[in-house]
Amino acid sequence: MSWNRRSTLNRMVGRGVRAGVVALAVALAAPLAGAQAQTHAQPTEGPGLAVVKPRASLADWDPVTEDKWAFENGQVILTEPGTAQPGPRRPFEYAVVTKGPELGSLTYRAEVRIDEAVAVSNRDVILVWNYQSPTRFYYAHLSTDNTIYPHNGIFVVNDADRLRIDHQWNGTVGAAPSITDAEWHDVRLDYNARTGAIAVYLDGADEPRMTATDTTFSGGRFGFGSFDNFGRIRDVTVAGVRHR
Repeated sequence: MSWNRRSTLNRMVGRGVRAGVVALAVALAAPLAGAQAQTHAQPTEGPGLAVVKPRASLADWDPVTEDKWAFENGQVILTEPGTAQPGPRRPFEYAVVTKGPELGSLTYRAEVRIDEAVAVSNRDVILVWNYQSPTRFYYAHLSTDNTIYPHNGIFVVNDADRLRIDHQWNGTVGAAPSITDAEWHDVRLDYNARTGAIAVYLDGADEPRMTATDTTFSGGRFGFGSFDNFGRIRDVTVAGVRHR
């Protein structure tokens, strides 16, 4: 189901990554519901702020492998698993939103679904942000499994194999599994570029599923994909501070 922007704004007050400028950006997004600006990936003008709602179209998304993606019924769909790319160990397949400005502090809201069979224990989708190049970005890994290093956590790729940075991983187990079914799930990612605070919320929960603190990067583009599975995303809205 689609999320109610007014309720979301009220829930955000006083919680999440408490960056006032991000809260202001989300407030800026609320009046846009149903407006033409919401149907395109052009940012909303503001004092250093932008709200980006990309269309489900190749015009707005740049995949690693175009043939593996479909864009239909308002959904951005990774139709099959990607293949490992040369260089550092990192997610195999994703698409980055190319319209609008690069963003620093942000709130990334969307609905996601994993299309890999529920019986597959390592199934996942990822949210990407601060994307600067194929070997420089952050991603949140939303998985059915939480018992091995690469699964269900927050990671940074910095010209080296992905590094796990979430607070929940204790060397044996991480945060509770994020997605264990074939249903749509509401996800929100808050990021504060100044402090490096990161929080990932699922299905309107008051407490984050995952948290991290990292200042390796301070801005870039956002996207969606999977490490080595497949799934889809819809109703994407990202509100944040212009980085460039």
